[in-house]
Amino acid sequence: MTRVLLVDDDVDLTAMLSTYLVHEGFAVDAVHDGESGVAEAVSGRYGIVVLDIMMPRLSGIEALRRIRAASAVPVLMLTARGDNIDRIVGLDQGADDYVPKPCTPGELVARLRAILRRTEARAPAGNPRMLQAGALTVWPGSRSATLHGEVLDLTGTEFNLLEVLARHAGQLLSKQDISLQAFGQPLARFDRRIDVHISGIRQKLGTRPDGQSWIQSVRGQGYQLLID
Repeated sequence: MTRVLLVDDDVDLTAMLSTYLVHEGFAVDAVHDGESGVAEAVSGRYGIVVLDIMMPRLSGIEALRRIRAASAVPVLMLTARGDNIDRIVGLDQGADDYVPKPCTPGELVARLRAILRRTEARAPAGNPRMLQAGALTVWPGSRSATLHGEVLDLTGTEFNLLEVLARHAGQLLSKQDISLQAFGQPLARFDRRIDVHISGIRQKLGTRPDGQSWIQSVRGQGYQLLID
């Protein structure tokens, strides 16, 4: 049974969501401020965290930064509807996905399950803990990656994208396929977050010995992770 941590100062909302999540087979705890949320999220007791952006004592964005400094636990952000800045900042700081408020319990559960499916170790049978793509090694279970043995400092979103590319190393993937596999949802029109985060991953990977980027883009088609 996956244990969910709800971090939101809206007591009535967390009570309603808790009841629904328990009915759907989750175990649930709730706290109502950012500082308590960080302390609980990094405890190792939770499979996923639902984190509101607007909270007293410590904002959701700052709470997310502190969580990511100590833990790779999946985090779903609750954002104000239409507030694209909060969504972009949250994803850039390592959130795995976001849901605009007010949201239905059914949508929240669907997003949680999609994140959990993506973040569980789904490596080939030969080694269930690791993906190997040339000099790049990815561990889905611990959400970590190395290049030539050096640890890559990736945000949660960057890791999702790199994992997808590593699973299909050498293959050209469309942005739509990448979005579905990394975020569990279709790519919205004019959504540039994949391009923004791929740019960040490229900088962290550096260049290949031949001077090329490890991630190649094909205009109008998508991205491809090169292998040795």
